[in-house]
Amino acid sequence: MSDAAGVKKIGVIGAGQMGGGIAQVAAQAGIEVVVQDPFEGSIEKCRALRSALFSRAVEKERMTAEEAKAAEGRIGYTTELAGLEGVDWVVEAAVENETLKTELFAKLGAMFTDERVVLATNTSSISITTIAAAAGAAAERVIGMHFFNPVPVMKLVEVIRGLQTTDEAAERTIALAEAMGKTPLVANDRAGFVSNRVLMPMINEAFYAWMEGVAEPEAIDGIMKLGMAHPMGPLRLADFIGLDTCAHIMHVLADGLHAERYRPCPLLEQLVTAGRLGDKSGRGVFDYGQR
Repeated sequence: MSDAAGVKKIGVIGAGQMGGGIAQVAAQAGIEVVVQDPFEGSIEKCRALRSALFSRAVEKERMTAEEAKAAEGRIGYTTELAGLEGVDWVVEAAVENETLKTELFAKLGAMFTDERVVLATNTSSISITTIAAAAGAAAERVIGMHFFNPVPVMKLVEVIRGLQTTDEAAERTIALAEAMGKTPLVANDRAGFVSNRVLMPMINEAFYAWMEGVAEPEAIDGIMKLGMAHPMGPLRLADFIGLDTCAHIMHVLADGLHAERYRPCPLLEQLVTAGRLGDKSGRGVFDYGQR
């Protein structure tokens, strides 16, 4: 573990796809982890998936059986926020909802008064400054630590400073990301940061191209894959992210940047209204069968 980061144990809030992935890479880097989620079912699903992924890593000879057992043993679970006591870093990976996050960071700011405990959020679009303001006296220790899905595979961590974030918190966040085997790149606190400010308009334009009859989804994705060397077409990527998540981020961009051009395409919003959310519902732009 990097001395610059000074982190031995982290708390991860949220046992979903992102939270579980963050816990996994931290554990593989030799860091103790406590995953907190209020729903026991989510915790059990996360535990089972981590176990399966560690077993698969052994089968593919990416880890030895001893390394996998040790990493899995570094991850603990709790349903209570109080179960995070004793951690020296927190990464929040809860649902992308501003009210939920600000309420949560108000609690975290009151809980963690030690000035060495950084409170990081994995938000993909919500203002770090807004989240930090909710943390009260801990605001200067709040920072964006945006991992990408799937976390064990994707190398990038987008590091976003709020207006209140100290240089020390930013430097330690960069050091921790590097210690976890990631490449940290710094962005300023504007809606969508860099990743979603660039990605979401591209996805949105793909929906407009489909809606306006420019091409069918398979052709739109094929052109972007074969012509632009994208590993996944924008419409397939939207399904993977979740169409509801894409629409939500676009509204955040439009509101945060005061620009209507970021509003989601009407066809995208129709699909969301119809419950066609992508991979997680079994159907979005494309049909994946019943889930």
